Amino acid sequence: MNSFFELKKYGTNVQTEVIAGISSFLATSYIIVVNPSILSQAGLPFAAVLTATVLVCSFSSLMMGLYAKNPILVAPGMGLNAFFTFTAVLGMKVPWPVALGAVFWSGIVFLLLSAFNVRTYIIMAIPRPLRYAIAAGIGLFISLIGFSNAKFIVSNPATIIGIGPLTPAVLTFLAGLLVTAVLVTKHVKGGILIGILFTTLAAYPIGRWWGMVPGAEASTLITWQGIFAAPDFSLFLKLDLVNSLQWAVVPVIFAFVFTDMFDSLSTLVGLAEAADLLDEHGEPRNVKRSLMVDAIATTLAGLVGSSPGTAYIESAVGIEEGGRTGLTAVVGALLFLPFLFLAPLLSVVPAIATAPAVVLVGVFMVRPVTKINWDQLDEAIPAFLAMVLIPFSYSITQGIIWGFLSWTALKLISGKKEDVTLPLLIVDVFCIVALVLE
Repeated sequence: MNSFFELKKYGTNVQTEVIAGISSFLATSYIIVVNPSILSQAGLPFAAVLTATVLVCSFSSLMMGLYAKNPILVAPGMGLNAFFTFTAVLGMKVPWPVALGAVFWSGIVFLLLSAFNVRTYIIMAIPRPLRYAIAAGIGLFISLIGFSNAKFIVSNPATIIGIGPLTPAVLTFLAGLLVTAVLVTKHVKGGILIGILFTTLAAYPIGRWWGMVPGAEASTLITWQGIFAAPDFSLFLKLDLVNSLQWAVVPVIFAFVFTDMFDSLSTLVGLAEAADLLDEHGEPRNVKRSLMVDAIATTLAGLVGSSPGTAYIESAVGIEEGGRTGLTAVVGALLFLPFLFLAPLLSVVPAIATAPAVVLVGVFMVRPVTKINWDQLDEAIPAFLAMVLIPFSYSITQGIIWGFLSWTALKLISGKKEDVTLPLLIVDVFCIVALVLE
């Protein structure tokens, strides 16, 4: 195990990797329930999507660990599942079997792009300042998700967003945030995991008492829904491969391709820059293999009955715990598998339990922003746009698109054509197409 994952080379050990894998799993496990809740609105059976989600998470994360040897979990992407349900099926009236076929064909396109190194060239075309900005933007984004999950930050018609009321649930989140921050500051081994467990235990009375309060947020509650639930494989191979190749469905396929491509590329680049998961050339480690895994995850998703799979930014929780090798992803993958039968147990861990860990990951992710030369405005402005638009637009894709386009425009107008490479121009074309398909 030490030699296969090169633990000594990356300054880690089995204990650290296991704790990191558990932490990443706990931060990501919400997708097991959330993905079915979204896709079921498109008419897919909830239990069958849950089974498909677990299969995608487990198999794809295992591949990421064993083949790409990166500490990154893979799961059906948030945003992609919303596009599947609300845009493709409910908006464009595409039958869900046809939409699953579109997911499969988008995965095939990914495989071709990855096999011919197109996606790798795209990563290498990303200027360094934009890489640093993307990492920081993802950090701000994931922190916003944590605050939102805890209902500490809520929507406000007068100010767009604002601080929510100090309910018992929010106070529990703040206590968990403080405890986790102290543990991380003192470099306690497994501090983030301990923080998640502490917040879960602290939230237990809320799940018992706060649940009796009318209008209480379900995401803040601990509920008990039993232990076992039999897997449902009824969606396996239910995709419509023929009708999904109609011209009317082509925009759906390309929308999956571009959205998933930018999400996975930016997540991989952001995590690599923040955690120094770089090779000797300064590129994300094992980038081609990682992108191949991402492509296979999307193809698999179409076959088993889910929206596209992608690298998960919540993997940063485990990386912050010290995870540096594929063993972290393997541990996370194995933890997903039992939930083919134990999915109800996830209701024991409420959203506020993982929210403190997710918030603190932002500290870890914004570190690369110090590497940006803020005095060079033709680079600082695109970097700033990429960084802030990721959380402001609630979309990694939008942040990276406008970062690319503004970089190219400012460099050309400033007469610095040498900083605009051919691969970058090709990426710009992808960005414009993605905006048209938005």
